[in-house]
Amino acid sequence: MSFKFSSLFRTLLLALVLVAGPLAAQDTPEIDYDRWEGFAAQAEDALAHSETSSEVLSSIRDNAVKWRDRFSQAKDANAPRIQTLRDQLAALGPPPAEGETEAEDVANRRKELNARLSELQAPGLAATEALSRANSLVGQVDQLERKRDAEVILTLSPSPLLPSSWIAAGRDVIEVVKGFASEADREFRRENLMNRAPEVLAYLLGALGLLIFGPRFVDSLPAKLGSRSDKERRPVIAFVVSLGQIVVPMTGITLLAWAVDATGLVGRWGTPFLLALPVAALIFWSGRWLVRTLFAEVPVAYATLNLPTEARAKARIFGSGLVVMMALHSYLGHAALPQSGYVRSENALPRIPYDISAAGAGVFHLFLLTGGAFFLFRLSSILRRMNRYEAGDSPPYRSRALTVAGTVLRLLAPLAVIAAVLGYVNLGNAMLWPAAKSLGMIGLLILLQDFIADLYALLNRSQKDARDSLAPMLIGFILILASAPVFALIWGSSVAELAEWRVRFMQGISFGGVRLSPRGVMVFLIVFSLGYLATGWVKSAFRNSILPRTNLDKGAQTAAVSGLGYVGIFLAALLAITSAGIDLSSLAIVAGALSVGIGFGLQTIVQNFVSGIILLIERPVSVGDWIEAGGQQGIVSDISVRSTRIRTFDQTDVIVPNSDLITQTVTNWTRGNSRGRIIVPVGVAYDSDTRKVERLLREIVEDQPTVLFDPAPAVLFMGLGASSLDFEIRAILSDIGGGLGVSSEIRHQILKRFAEEGIELPFPQRDLWLRNPETLRGDAAPAEHAGPPEPPEPAEAPSGEVAGVHSAGALPDGASDGGDGANS
Repeated sequence: MSFKFSSLFRTLLLALVLVAGPLAAQDTPEIDYDRWEGFAAQAEDALAHSETSSEVLSSIRDNAVKWRDRFSQAKDANAPRIQTLRDQLAALGPPPAEGETEAEDVANRRKELNARLSELQAPGLAATEALSRANSLVGQVDQLERKRDAEVILTLSPSPLLPSSWIAAGRDVIEVVKGFASEADREFRRENLMNRAPEVLAYLLGALGLLIFGPRFVDSLPAKLGSRSDKERRPVIAFVVSLGQIVVPMTGITLLAWAVDATGLVGRWGTPFLLALPVAALIFWSGRWLVRTLFAEVPVAYATLNLPTEARAKARIFGSGLVVMMALHSYLGHAALPQSGYVRSENALPRIPYDISAAGAGVFHLFLLTGGAFFLFRLSSILRRMNRYEAGDSPPYRSRALTVAGTVLRLLAPLAVIAAVLGYVNLGNAMLWPAAKSLGMIGLLILLQDFIADLYALLNRSQKDARDSLAPMLIGFILILASAPVFALIWGSSVAELAEWRVRFMQGISFGGVRLSPRGVMVFLIVFSLGYLATGWVKSAFRNSILPRTNLDKGAQTAAVSGLGYVGIFLAALLAITSAGIDLSSLAIVAGALSVGIGFGLQTIVQNFVSGIILLIERPVSVGDWIEAGGQQGIVSDISVRSTRIRTFDQTDVIVPNSDLITQTVTNWTRGNSRGRIIVPVGVAYDSDTRKVERLLREIVEDQPTVLFDPAPAVLFMGLGASSLDFEIRAILSDIGGGLGVSSEIRHQILKRFAEEGIELPFPQRDLWLRNPETLRGDAAPAEHAGPPEPPEPAEAPSGEVAGVHSAGALPDGASDGGDGANS
């Protein structure tokens, strides 16, 4: 059975190859360049006229994009055959220089190959030229649309503060009320309403139930479920369940809209407001969920933002007010108000059958802008102080981002109101509401990053250092990059513009003859990563299996492994560059230019750069190590490719060039582990029992919690000093960073135990030798030559001093200083 199955599989595979082979070998379909020329000429003529409508511009752009896609596929036509011909021409050698000749058969063959090469390159060259023209058409359309957008934003309307604007606003309100009244008075079939009464009633009851009781239930659900979950599950469950605060009321709003629509009472005036209701409700409930989650009164698992209780309460109030104003702006803007700030918004929602005047719309917008600006200003005033609420010198990135956003939006909010007051209503709308949405987007990114970290902690069954792990940080960074198009849409970009940016991004950028594209970068990273992993595997094999079996010493083995690593990384980089399609000849030109610069004074910079690479690869010094280099001691706080920053114990930063760490002697106290030895010298008086002293010192040092027992601490009798018996305590600590504290505690214990055991500590002593003591007593003086009266008997000298000796006076005749025998 297995043999039949394998035979069938081989047969199907052979058939697939036979079918797919001719398909893959087919050339690119022919392009009708005459038709393209006609379209391009008409498009360029239409773009030359400023009166061309937006619909025509959109059509031109769509067709130009389709043509461009076809040209992009056709520009690489015959690429394999072209490469083959180029290899054949290269095999013939370089063409002869001017005035030189070559063999006739070689010249004929070169001519034949060049003719075939030109013939095969013709379709690709034509497609490349047409592709450039199509790109130009797309760029012209985008430029014209951006110009029109700017004109719309900068449209000047009557100031909303003028009395005429208020009169126009009142007139518009009256006309809208009349429209609704006329629609309410129209006849409708009572029997139709009665027939659909059960459906309407069902929708209405469901809507009321979800809108009245649903929010209370879903608001309390995260806390209830979180309290019943373990520490790892609690934040994940709370976040997922909290999304019900959006889903449940939105379902209720949808049922309510269905109920109203099922009555058949809504006509041309009510339909726009009915259709705009779900969009406004989505803004309101989403914003409400975002505010309540970011500034939760009682966090379920942890506080997302480090804010004081009072500031958190105020942020909830002002954030909720801003959400209400955003929902009102969306509701009225989609249904009735012009100048809503939706530049080039492809709004498919119908509007009321009445055009509200620009002056009247400015009044309504001024109310919305003033309310929104007030709440945004107050909320931004709280957020701009985020750095002050964080402990430490380096606040988290989210706090810094919110501080910057709060500072900018605090200035932007009043400017939007001022612009509307001056008559630039569209400009005010285009400033305020995108700013508020951007702030909400930043908050959403913060919540998503926390959710990713919590999910990572749940999968690893540990919350310890989950937010600082590499995987959540990388995913969060990718999430921030992916949000860039959303921010662009918020600030007025269109989907077509985003698609154009994507095309240009995928095409890459070119500089110095080298083109970098996302595909090339990905190929480079993948190939280099594989080469790096292979290099690591080879180094491990040599280090553990091959080199130990040779006669090389340990140092030579380490050097060989390091050199092998450098060669492997170089080859991996070279292979990755080639695989990515980067022309090495262009890099050679750049390298030649750099060599000239190095020769004129960049030696030190390059030396530090290379030294930094060596430090990062070999890692003899790592961040957090306690090192001594260049006469400085401290903790390594940062290693860059040029220099290393050391934080000394005086809390000052010392910048050490990387070349000094490579060429000079560096002492690393904590390399590999944090063990280290301390030496505490101790001196006792000469009449002390040395064995007893040794026992007491051993007990004291062994009582210290960080002293290791393997190797065991040692108490050594080092010598006979001038005034003391000298001992030394030598011990290995598990963490040398606490060596000073351990030494200090040992000295405290020594004083205490020695005092209890009656062991005396030495003190400085001075011996005084008198050569002629009889001179001081006057024994040798003749009776007839009475000398001066004898000095009074000196008082008893205090302990440690010699009677009659003064520190500042001269010694008597015949006395000499025997020297200072002091020893600490």
